[in-house]
Amino acid sequence: MRTEEQRDPDPAPAGTPPRSLAEALRTRDDTSLSTLLRIRPDLITPVPTDLTQLATRAGTRASVVRALERLDRFALQTAEALAVASDPATYDELMGLMAGDDRDPAVTAAFPHALATLREQALVWGTDDRLRLVRTARELLAPAAQHPSPTGLGPTVAEATAGMSPGRIQEIVAACGLPTTHDSVSAVASLIALFTDRKRMPALLDTAPAESLEVLSRLVWGPPYGQVTADPARHLRWLIDRALLLPTAPGTVVLPREVALHLRAGRAHRETDPVAPALEQARTHRPQMVDTTAAGQAYTALATVEELLKDWHEGGPSVLRAGGLSVRDLKRTAVALDVAEPVAAFWVELAYAAGLLATDGEADERFAATPGYDEWLELPSGERWALLASAWLAATRTAGLIGGRDAKDRTLSALGPGLDRSAAPEVRHHVLALLAGLPEGSSAVPDSVIARLHWERPPRGPRTAAGDDLRGRLARWTLNEAELLGVTGRGALSAQGRALLGLPPAPAHDTASGSGSASGSVGASAGRGAGAGARLPVHKHHRAAAEPAAPLPRTPAERAAAAAQAARILGPLLPEPLDHVLLQADLTAVAPGPLERPLADTLGVLADVESKGGATVYRFTPGSVRRALDAGRSASDLHAFLTAHSRTPVPQPLSYLIDDVARRHGHLRIGAASAYVRCDDDALLNEILADKRSQGLRLRRLAPTVLAAQADPAALLEGLRSMGFAPAAESAEGDVLITRAHAHRTPPRAAPEPVPDGPPVPDATLLGAAIRAIRAGDLASTSPRKGSQAGLPGTGELPRTSSAETLATMQAAVMTGGTVWIGYVNAEGAASQRVIAPIRVEGGFVTAYDHTADEVRTYPLHRVTGVAELADDQQ
Repeated sequence: MRTEEQRDPDPAPAGTPPRSLAEALRTRDDTSLSTLLRIRPDLITPVPTDLTQLATRAGTRASVVRALERLDRFALQTAEALAVASDPATYDELMGLMAGDDRDPAVTAAFPHALATLREQALVWGTDDRLRLVRTARELLAPAAQHPSPTGLGPTVAEATAGMSPGRIQEIVAACGLPTTHDSVSAVASLIALFTDRKRMPALLDTAPAESLEVLSRLVWGPPYGQVTADPARHLRWLIDRALLLPTAPGTVVLPREVALHLRAGRAHRETDPVAPALEQARTHRPQMVDTTAAGQAYTALATVEELLKDWHEGGPSVLRAGGLSVRDLKRTAVALDVAEPVAAFWVELAYAAGLLATDGEADERFAATPGYDEWLELPSGERWALLASAWLAATRTAGLIGGRDAKDRTLSALGPGLDRSAAPEVRHHVLALLAGLPEGSSAVPDSVIARLHWERPPRGPRTAAGDDLRGRLARWTLNEAELLGVTGRGALSAQGRALLGLPPAPAHDTASGSGSASGSVGASAGRGAGAGARLPVHKHHRAAAEPAAPLPRTPAERAAAAAQAARILGPLLPEPLDHVLLQADLTAVAPGPLERPLADTLGVLADVESKGGATVYRFTPGSVRRALDAGRSASDLHAFLTAHSRTPVPQPLSYLIDDVARRHGHLRIGAASAYVRCDDDALLNEILADKRSQGLRLRRLAPTVLAAQADPAALLEGLRSMGFAPAAESAEGDVLITRAHAHRTPPRAAPEPVPDGPPVPDATLLGAAIRAIRAGDLASTSPRKGSQAGLPGTGELPRTSSAETLATMQAAVMTGGTVWIGYVNAEGAASQRVIAPIRVEGGFVTAYDHTADEVRTYPLHRVTGVAELADDQQ
């Protein structure tokens, strides 16, 4: 059964108030309907056949709940107030519930916009003297015994006295000093008139005992229910006898809504929030400092992701049976990256979201880099960062949840299931947009960001121990992750961050207030700070925090253009790769900046990284030199490499180290028998046999220059190296095996698709086509018909005529140029009704201009269920 706002009665005469939501929607222009469908995209999936179906869909529980969840706090409070007002309510009555008897000026100023928002979203309809909340929203927000109202109000006097005996109602009327009546309806009406009278009600309360007034004060702001004994105390009996408290169940009483509103001075809410809380500035830095700091973080982000995937070059950790990374492997990754475990989890998830990391899909499934990682390495640094930042901004996977518990109390693991939160992209964009609204170079107090988000979309879910709901936690994670990634610097939005959001670049920095290099500016700011009394440079291009930010780029082309612009801005701020290092006498090499990739790869094999930072320190050891020799390099190759890439002379100790390791490298040969050792120096083999550490290898002499072992070649090779020897592996032909790192890659993998937060926002083309179809379908369903087909519009019944009548009516419409209404069943069996203007009828087909589709179409006559002419005034 359709509710009142969904029913489609006979069309009302022009100029009369709408009698249903469908009629109210019918009075809207195309721009207003487009706005409604853009704000509530679930209403257009699929496209409704007419405005009656659109109204029906707008009143469904799922759609209404979604719309209510997206209201700001003041608009939601307005809807809650309308849910406890009379139905229908007047504009002044609703204004009184929001602004109170004293008409709070801030509420009065914000109220028209809030009501317009509810009307725009089809949650409220009707004229100012007959405002109605859609029935589903009223059921969700109105007070009920099952769920309390957000206003803290209880049932009305009429609702609370519905089951009361007429005699008892007359006793209450008499106790209040009112004349008795002949029926309960008029008695209840007189009680309501008393409780809503701002002059008579205070006189009644002045006669109440002090204890009674104290009881009312405890119930006035909710919850309105209280417990009483079978024999209430005198002060409670006084309230019950005058209906200031009404029984709802044995031992339970409730404060009637009219009484509570009088005690509240007419307010439906204890506190109203008509204005969004302002964003508080934490500190302000020079824009150049923000950009250079963010660029440094961006470089660190690139280096960290590259180091992560280089560590998993030959195949990463195994995939858990339930999916994801084990806690032990996450700890190992954090140690390898020299970061905390939550930060390591963020980098792992970021690489996965960017399509650089995936599972290999083999029987012993492991994580590994994808082929896309190799392509990513070849991109310029700015483009590599833009790819990471774009993936982070759009990802629904949320690294902050890792380590928590899901609904089934299972631990959420990195790269595992259950980490998608569809609200994450919207919250990330909104937090960054709030930062963009601050003066350039300013950071925000995190709590003020959370407060702003909570006003714009009040939390309804569970809170954490810190008091944050999911959106609040997402906002805090966004602020931290944006700083790690280099989208922000020192808490302020960077130039590349603005470009990533699709915002126009800020005007050129005003450098008149300071001089010197960027590094000098950083040092000066760090020394003085920006605390109380600090005088910061004021830029003429600063904007107010309340200015709205540009919408997030939605189409792939817009996102690609924004990422390209961010890459162009960031590129010049990143350090250029170097082609040299500084060799030192203590067997170390210092890279004063990022190295070119071939140099970095070779040096990574020849030396071990000792420390990182602005300059990376590499240390040469016998093991690292042997690693380079195992990879096929000769001693002369290593000497030539160091000479070519060192800005300082090659130290003598390093040359000696390379020659000494090379001289001993391969003197012993390991091959597969089970395994064997051969050496031309039998004295060296005697030394190995005499060494107690070789007992675990179970060696025995086969010939003066050959030892056999029961260990496999790899274990034998490692065992002899641990004893201080430098053996080399050899092939079955006796050649030295060159051991290079085997790059393990997954098959081609696409980045994980974000989980959408409901239907996508329709574009202008889809909206235009949908509105044309809805308008035409509404015309078909509401236009009066001629003859036997005339009847109530909107019944949903298809016209039924014989084949001969259908053909005759079509041919007549072609001759007269008229418009007809048809029922049509397509090849899939879906029935619809359409308004068409036939152009020609031939060969069993009718060609006509279809008002529903706004185009010329051809229909098989055998699929037309019937046809009816429209009334003359509808032609």
